[in-house]
Amino acid sequence: MQKIYATSRALLLAGGLAGALFGCKKLDVPVESQFVAANFPKTLSDYNASVGAIYSNLSSQFAVPYWRMQDMSTDEAILPARDGNFDDGGQYRQLHYHTWTPDHPNVLTIWQWAYGGITTCNRLLNVTNTFGFAPAEQAARLAEIRAMRALYYFFLLDLYGNVPIVTDYPTAPLPATQPRTKVYEFIESELKSLTPKLPAKSGAGATNTQQYGRPTKGLVYALLAKLYLNAEVYGAPARYPDVVRMADSVQANPNYALDARYRDIFLPNNGPQIRETIFAIPYDQQIPGNQFTRFGFFYYLVQAYGFNVGLSIAMSTTPEFYARFNLPGDARNATWLAGPQFVPDGNGGFTTTPVYYPNTTTQIVINPVLTLVPPKPMDVGNTIVTQSEGVRSIKYYPDPATIQATRLNGNDVPLLRLADVLLMKAEAILRGAPATASNGEMQTPLVLVNKVRARAGAQLATSIALSGMLDERARELSWEAWRRNDLIRFGQFETEYPLPNDVLKMDKSSFRRLYPVPTIERQLNTNLQQNPGY
Repeated sequence: MQKIYATSRALLLAGGLAGALFGCKKLDVPVESQFVAANFPKTLSDYNASVGAIYSNLSSQFAVPYWRMQDMSTDEAILPARDGNFDDGGQYRQLHYHTWTPDHPNVLTIWQWAYGGITTCNRLLNVTNTFGFAPAEQAARLAEIRAMRALYYFFLLDLYGNVPIVTDYPTAPLPATQPRTKVYEFIESELKSLTPKLPAKSGAGATNTQQYGRPTKGLVYALLAKLYLNAEVYGAPARYPDVVRMADSVQANPNYALDARYRDIFLPNNGPQIRETIFAIPYDQQIPGNQFTRFGFFYYLVQAYGFNVGLSIAMSTTPEFYARFNLPGDARNATWLAGPQFVPDGNGGFTTTPVYYPNTTTQIVINPVLTLVPPKPMDVGNTIVTQSEGVRSIKYYPDPATIQATRLNGNDVPLLRLADVLLMKAEAILRGAPATASNGEMQTPLVLVNKVRARAGAQLATSIALSGMLDERARELSWEAWRRNDLIRFGQFETEYPLPNDVLKMDKSSFRRLYPVPTIERQLNTNLQQNPGY
């Protein structure tokens, strides 16, 4: 994270304290405390610290538990055991084989995380209404909080589907489950009402610095595009022309543009200078949550990359997914560690100097194939050879500021960006929406896909069909927490990709397109209905 946006960073850091004071994890726990005279925010600094809790909560779980539910349930990421190590009660293999239960740790954590954010938003809406802001400022601050609440509800809609809609604080006792379509309609209504009240991305650097990591009109348009693209999955009628309309609304702002270098978007010093970012989650050594290097790097390369901390060696991708990175000249191919390893150049690329296993003259070679070693389930063994199995992602480029005490990355994680919007528009047109012009350019699916390819330096496509869009999205958006969403929309979430010597099978039941309501939440609230199949 580029250390120049003090406002956003201060909100996140202050939010850690505010979260400790005002946090509420469980939706249905009786309210035992709320703002009273003794703790009601009295100054603008107090108020901003309270608002920071929305953002510190968001960053706390997005880059690990939420990401795992979206990507480790797919072919995009896998965390195999290593001779019993890294098994962690089987939680990663349950994600891989679609055998999770209502007691899976991520299922519970993310439910409570999302509703914790929603509860904070609801509480702060009350505070904002009574704080004494001038009408225009009050309207802007209410819009910011409601937009963040809508984002949290989008996470719940996508993962769990049928969830309670809670807009009041204190929460009504035992709120009831609402159908997925009602949640969809609520999010749409909220976002549409916020469009005139949120700021647009500016051409002024100082303004963008203040807005970074906070909702703008672009967030509303991009999130609505995502909502409409998946409308049929969410139980609503198809909305493909509206996807195109929202994509064009994003592009109408000339301050959004594809950055010249794909690698720059994900480097440790990324930040508001990245022009295509629509909404990102800031991280650094004081804003915890991003541990992609800790879990997904290759331990024996740490010194070559300029740091020396204890890291996992376990998380990688499947050979089947990695095989998609096959376009000549594509900079995105360099976001993976596979084959012979060379010293990095510090700017997202590599030199010609080999990296050797410690105390040897043997060059490190990472084998894309994950060969399981039964009888331990989803286990590849733990020798030097087997540790070197599995392609590792360095999309979020290893941060040399990583320290042993925290093992955190400073890379901000984009949630929505322009390249995704362009690919959503291309897909919507291939699914039947009319093509439209944007900024004087008629944008057919092929034009849109080639804009994204050209920026990465990849060989341009000569044609594009709907069946090819899934691969285009895989190359551009790998490890950005959209793979599960994409596979479900394309009807491929139940596609199995067995590994050599695999003795386990994926549960291909379609009900697993939704996660279950956590057991403990249903025990606390008898009005919560379990999703079918669980």
